[in-house]
Amino acid sequence: MESHFFAYLYRLRYIERWSLMRNVLKENVAEHSFHVAILTHVLCSIANEVYGKQIPTDRVVSMALFHDATEVFTGDIPTPVKHHNQKILANFREIEHLAAERLLDMIPEPLRSVYTPLIDTKTEADADLKKYVKAADTLDAYLKCVTELSAGNREFAIAKKQIEQAIEEMDMPEMKYFLEHLAPSLEKTLDEL
Repeated sequence: MESHFFAYLYRLRYIERWSLMRNVLKENVAEHSFHVAILTHVLCSIANEVYGKQIPTDRVVSMALFHDATEVFTGDIPTPVKHHNQKILANFREIEHLAAERLLDMIPEPLRSVYTPLIDTKTEADADLKKYVKAADTLDAYLKCVTELSAGNREFAIAKKQIEQAIEEMDMPEMKYFLEHLAPSLEKTLDEL
């Protein structure tokens, strides 16, 4: 049987993010997934190397790579729309789950057990690891705001403040370490680096 799973994943590059906002630099879901994966890697590395934790970095990075895979069917729904009220959010989570099932049905049976925990949105497994993916996802949004503001786009000023609040509420030392030691250079021009 022919599987269309990867053909759909490759279409994530056509799904634009931040659709409700004017962007200096367009971003698609495939790029975002890459950024979230590398940010997840560094957050897990900080957890392990700086704070002495034992986070399975490779496993969490794999989770990050697929964290938005369902958007190939749902598109990127802007956060203000998703979180407008609990009913919309609950309905969106159900749509996301149906999209995950559709993707998982495309995977050949011998591989399904590998991809199910990475794509299934309803599984509660690895909740302690998913917080690193969520943190990286939030961090990528913060860095998008920083990049846009550095380019003179004030459209992202309020979003940046809201995301900073979300980061503060996460209360993760790994995030604080990244913001203090690694994030500042992302606001600089090439000549300033």
